[in-house]
Amino acid sequence: MNARALIFLLLGVGNAFAQGFAGLGTDAEGFAVPEPGKGFEFPQDHGAHPDYRIEWWYVTANLTGPDGADYGLQWTLFRSALAPAEAVGWESPQMWFGHAAVTNASTHLATERFARGGTGQAGVTVEPFAAWIDDWQMAGDSFDSLRLTATGKDFAYDIAMRAEGPLVFHGDRGYSVKSAKGQASYYYSQPFFAVEGTLTLPEGEVPVRGTAWLDREWSSQPLAEDQAGWDWFSLSFDTGQKLMGFRLRDAAGGGFTSATWIGADGAPTSYGDEKLEATPLETSRVEGRDVPTRWRLTLSDRGLDITVSALNTHAWMGLSIPYWEGPVRVNGTHHGKGYLEMTGYQRRP
Repeated sequence: MNARALIFLLLGVGNAFAQGFAGLGTDAEGFAVPEPGKGFEFPQDHGAHPDYRIEWWYVTANLTGPDGADYGLQWTLFRSALAPAEAVGWESPQMWFGHAAVTNASTHLATERFARGGTGQAGVTVEPFAAWIDDWQMAGDSFDSLRLTATGKDFAYDIAMRAEGPLVFHGDRGYSVKSAKGQASYYYSQPFFAVEGTLTLPEGEVPVRGTAWLDREWSSQPLAEDQAGWDWFSLSFDTGQKLMGFRLRDAAGGGFTSATWIGADGAPTSYGDEKLEATPLETSRVEGRDVPTRWRLTLSDRGLDITVSALNTHAWMGLSIPYWEGPVRVNGTHHGKGYLEMTGYQRRP
């Protein structure tokens, strides 16, 4: 899951707002709908799927500077279809927007871009792979070797990413269920990128090294109408193992959970609802909202009992639609780093 789904609010889908978070519980009439048993085809599935309503290419990275300082990086390209078709120029019903951010322990910088499909301003090609919006790019000879760039008012980055493990498919071989009612998406990741490059910050250039996690997801109606937001974790442990997990919150205060345990060799094990337990331990007051920035996660089947804490509790994406997203640190039965995204937290008095 991810805030990439906020495209519906950004593109103004009117009355859809009340039907599931960001309109993602609205009926998908006319659009293709994910079904179990899909056989993925590459490199084609690294590209766009215009017959589905929503899609994203999403990167988060945990980086370290030469002085040992920690940084987080985000790059996301979203596609949203007003109709299940493609066309040239302004006749295209495809909309695009991008988010980019850099975070350290004391600062969080973020920016966004918007584009219309069919004009060449944004898009994705598969051979060679390239995803772009304006001068932001994620491109390379293959999906395993990519260069990632973005620029904003106060920051920029230029990062090389090299895959050192296989793609990972979530849920039932990439069919990821999102609610008890059966809404779903197609969802896979490349969580094994080794990265190095340069951040350009107000104080100057910082050479960095670290790891990155890339998510690919597309659907047309991934949420139930009463799901109000989500908490999504991508965690890499010192053992080489990894965990993707999310909790989708409903209006009644309950939640639907899902998780993928990823072995050091990339072998995935999927866990359905109620296997992963995600409990907020501490909240921070962020932009008028009470946001959980310290969590306890347990997955008893793996002996997992960890505390997940934000590197910067004020990693607030103050863009057209605001949400929280930033790097986290992991302690407990397992130690490591990762990323946390939280959406749907409302302003409080």
